[in-house]
Amino acid sequence: MLLRQMRRLKDGAGVEVTKAERGSRLDGAPEPHRMFEASGGVRVAADIYGDKGTLVVLQHGGGQTRHAWKGAGQKLAAAGYRAISLDARGHGDSDWAPDGDYSNDALVEDLVEVVNELGESPVLVGASMGGGTSLTAVGEDRVKARALVLVDTAPRIEVQGVRKIRDFMGQAPDGFSSLEEVAEAIANYQPHRTRPRNLDGLAKNVRLWPDGRYRWHWDPEFMRRKRALADRIPRQEDAAKNVKCPSLLVRGGLSDVLSEEGAQAYLSLVPHSEYANVGEAAHMVAGDRNDVFVAAVLEFLSKVAPPT
Repeated sequence: MLLRQMRRLKDGAGVEVTKAERGSRLDGAPEPHRMFEASGGVRVAADIYGDKGTLVVLQHGGGQTRHAWKGAGQKLAAAGYRAISLDARGHGDSDWAPDGDYSNDALVEDLVEVVNELGESPVLVGASMGGGTSLTAVGEDRVKARALVLVDTAPRIEVQGVRKIRDFMGQAPDGFSSLEEVAEAIANYQPHRTRPRNLDGLAKNVRLWPDGRYRWHWDPEFMRRKRALADRIPRQEDAAKNVKCPSLLVRGGLSDVLSEEGAQAYLSLVPHSEYANVGEAAHMVAGDRNDVFVAAVLEFLSKVAPPT
């Protein structure tokens, strides 16, 4: 299999391993409910909440995993929806791209394959990177969605906020010696959150490599891909102009990634879109205020895509 024939690389400690062998899942990290065959043979991991009802596909941001949606997925299922949260390629339990392709096009192709396999028009909910994937898929007529929910992302986002995310993701390329170090890194990035005393939850964030170091769950190649906001904006704005389905934009009131001006610019491109500002949340809205976030989404969906 192509994914098992990956080029051999050396990690920061000089341990030579194939990508397929790099990093073991920690005890306590839950197995995905399902694996989808996506673009180019890459397998995409997913968790499923609810066994029937209107389909909602949840896509996380860069550096996150499907677990970011656990609370939202459970509440959507309780409200009568069938929610499927995906690990983007190169993240969590999904395969790493053998050619290192983590472009917007590759992510859109993965989404198209998953939706085709599911066989029905979904509600797309995407945060940050996942929102960009969803917006492109809908605006370029790749996915026929019943509704589109963007979470703290829009065509025009803030350079400084994006740089802060990249700085966090790029730290400790040689890994961490302990889970305490991992917790410290996360706490420094999210000072507005209370640091958990129990570190068991970190099993979903890192993997243990052969050299005994803990490293983030994503493919290091993901961080090597060059990204330019100036190249992103025109395509995303053109996609926004073509959004015909019902739309909801959710912004974290404390976000340094999506400003109020950026949110209003999206609303001018999609004038039929609804808007919710979650005042006590930063960029990771669902993680900061899941209760308020889900309430806003359910209110929106009750009007445009009720549970069936």
